[in-house]
Amino acid sequence: MKRRQFWAMVAPSVVVMFGFMLLPLYQTVRWSFESVDYGAAGTWIGLENYRTALADPRLGRAVIFTIGLTVVAAAVCVVAGYVLAALVNKLGRRTRPLVLGVLLISYVSPHIVGATAFSWLFDSNFGGVVDYVLNGLTGGAFGQPLWFVSTWPNRLVILLNVVWFMLPFAMLMILAGLQGVSEETLEAAEIDGASPLQRHLHVIIPSIRGVLGFVVLILTMDVLRTFDSLIPLAPQSLTNGNESLMFFIYRVAFSEATRNLGLGSAISVLTIVLILILLAPSIRNLVKESRA
Repeated sequence: MKRRQFWAMVAPSVVVMFGFMLLPLYQTVRWSFESVDYGAAGTWIGLENYRTALADPRLGRAVIFTIGLTVVAAAVCVVAGYVLAALVNKLGRRTRPLVLGVLLISYVSPHIVGATAFSWLFDSNFGGVVDYVLNGLTGGAFGQPLWFVSTWPNRLVILLNVVWFMLPFAMLMILAGLQGVSEETLEAAEIDGASPLQRHLHVIIPSIRGVLGFVVLILTMDVLRTFDSLIPLAPQSLTNGNESLMFFIYRVAFSEATRNLGLGSAISVLTIVLILILLAPSIRNLVKESRA
């Protein structure tokens, strides 16, 4: 391919990335050092927004909740996704598309729609299937959990929704990796006496290590950006400590009575730094894997 053809094909993407990423990022960084009133030019105040953000205990609670949710949800999705992918990989050609279509319904649904429907499972006003099952299993010995008010029951609901939404993606990516594992290698391991568990641990998983790293990277990015699903799932997130970083930024910059775009921008910059720190190990491993 000639250089002129290369730039002709790449230029539109570069322009779009510059317009939709670099310019907003520049404006966010600029506002983070300013006191901004809506509709007016900002006033330079230096690091005051960062001092205010770091001194706010809400930021610490949001960081802890978001990181905890990300770690647990990513671990569950990778493990459960691998198990599901291994099971689906054994299905026949006719059955596999049907099973994949059913499993992918949650992933292709809009976040807010899926989260609202998911919340009905725990809401007695809409049937409360989960409460009905729990009462049937325990005889009502533990009462009815306050799924949307109490801290830990609400965290469980949020975690289950994140896993329900992201698990199909993890399963699909891992399934693609499993289909690339050499049959000859698996047959050789079986001939050598390796058990099914040993084949998975010592042959298959090392073979798809790059795929697993990519899945962890995408899961980390997506769960860290948890926002709109909390609207129906965590209406009391401000008081029960289940406020995500993105929800915190939205409330500070746009929703609360003391709307502060400068402070919201400073928290956004801090969030970007946090995301880069959390993604650094996954990116490093992907680079090593690609070089290998």
